[in-house]
Amino acid sequence: MATLDPATATVPIAFEDFERVDIRVGTIIAAETFPKARKPAYRLTIRFGAELGTKSSSAQITHHYSLEELVGRRIAAVVNFPPRQIGPFMSEVLCLGFPDADGHVVLVTVDRSVPDGGRLF
Repeated sequence: MATLDPATATVPIAFEDFERVDIRVGTIIAAETFPKARKPAYRLTIRFGAELGTKSSSAQITHHYSLEELVGRRIAAVVNFPPRQIGPFMSEVLCLGFPDADGHVVLVTVDRSVPDGGRLF
């Protein structure tokens, strides 16, 4: 069993482990309310370019984002986790974010133009 690094409180991983997580940039092309979610959430449709196409995701980001400001936003998402059933909806990707001081999600975005589907390295 790996020991925790007290400086970071995480278990060290090999670089190969990181390479197995496929994080891509995509553009949100549609956002709608998701009233059947247990916690407030939106249903997102995200374009990941020709290789991956369009994927859907459920995201608990209602505190900081309105539906209108999400469309067109460039975000980072894990695209190689198995799809997850969220109520009646199948979430295909995991949108990435950081918690603010109150624990509300702030999305990971890109600050320059990169093609949809670009992989994080």
